[in-house]
Amino acid sequence: MASEIQDKGQRAKSASYMLNSKTTCEKNEALSKIAEQLLIDQHTIMAENAKDLAEGEHQGMPVSTLDRIMLNEERIAAMADAIHLLVSLNDPVGTIVERINKDNGLRIEKRVVPLGVIGMIYEARPNVTVDAATLALKTGNAIILRGSSSAKYSNIALVASIHRALTQTSIPTDAVQLIEDTSRKTAKELFHLKAYLDVLIPRGGKALIDLVVNEATVPVLETGAGNCHIYVDQMADYIKTEKICLNAKTQRPSVCNAAESLLIHPTWFTAYGVQLLTSLHQAGVTIIGDEHVCQVFASALPATENDYAAEYLDLKISVKLVDNVYEAIEHIHQFGTNHSEAIITEDPLIAETFLNNVDAAAVYHNASTRFTDGFEFGYGAEIGISTQKLHARGPMGLPALTSTKYFIHGNGQIRE
Repeated sequence: MASEIQDKGQRAKSASYMLNSKTTCEKNEALSKIAEQLLIDQHTIMAENAKDLAEGEHQGMPVSTLDRIMLNEERIAAMADAIHLLVSLNDPVGTIVERINKDNGLRIEKRVVPLGVIGMIYEARPNVTVDAATLALKTGNAIILRGSSSAKYSNIALVASIHRALTQTSIPTDAVQLIEDTSRKTAKELFHLKAYLDVLIPRGGKALIDLVVNEATVPVLETGAGNCHIYVDQMADYIKTEKICLNAKTQRPSVCNAAESLLIHPTWFTAYGVQLLTSLHQAGVTIIGDEHVCQVFASALPATENDYAAEYLDLKISVKLVDNVYEAIEHIHQFGTNHSEAIITEDPLIAETFLNNVDAAAVYHNASTRFTDGFEFGYGAEIGISTQKLHARGPMGLPALTSTKYFIHGNGQIRE
């Protein structure tokens, strides 16, 4: 008897072949139905989400994790809004990206096509269930979703709502599959599902991503943890700096594009450092500083190298003084995760030095790292933020879920 993974893999593969013939209009109709159904089912979804939250609280999960799991009317409405934006975006599938007309009469076209079947393994955040499913459908891909046990009831309810919507359309319900068994065994089986999966995308903490990258035999599109830095240069404007740092750290500390590390030029720190740290501290942020920071800011805790490498996903930030932009870049290359890095300065040459030399998917000048997001970049939703360099990098929207295929038209030509 086939396992749940094998059964759903086979069904997803069959559905992916059916999706090849679906038009943009048919796919958009399905997406609109999903957005509508989520709002219809929101109270059922929230009731199931409450079960996950209750179990999480019973297990002593941190507040930041519970925040990632939590669904309310506002967040479900935001999911629906993101789907409507996705409907409005151009469908990349079928786009001709290159034409070659050979002297022998062959006409060669390079067209955008779906990847096929996408595997998605992720932690906590049930909104990923909807983001991943709708992005996959827009690009004509089937998807197999494997969330974590911490959001099991929420994910089952969301996929049930998606299936209810799809039964009203020409899109097969098998195009969206959820692995309900959240054991380690099913995760590892998914890692090796080469017969049915074309790509596997992990989304979660560093431990999950490293596990998938190291063990999977299916091709992996790597998304990364976010140890994001802000470097405050000696030419930084204080008002901008305070506003950006507070936003990047406190607006939603439990997500991967929140700032985790603050690097400050000594001259600027002498003038404004205590004022900035006081503002962060008053906003509930724990300051974990180097020796000099601890000397002048009594509430700071001493930092270790582990702190400089940490993705806190909480109201904590490491703070270190660096002598110049080059030392900031060196520190980021040592401890960063190639996600999002920012510089605050009024000196355009220093800014360009930072932006050109920092190795990250997104680099910012005088702006919060919180903007590294598919919705903010105009992609509707995102399936993850890639920190690798092959195929896709940064927020992965529709183009990242496609490949290309050559279409060759002839009239009896043979190669001699």
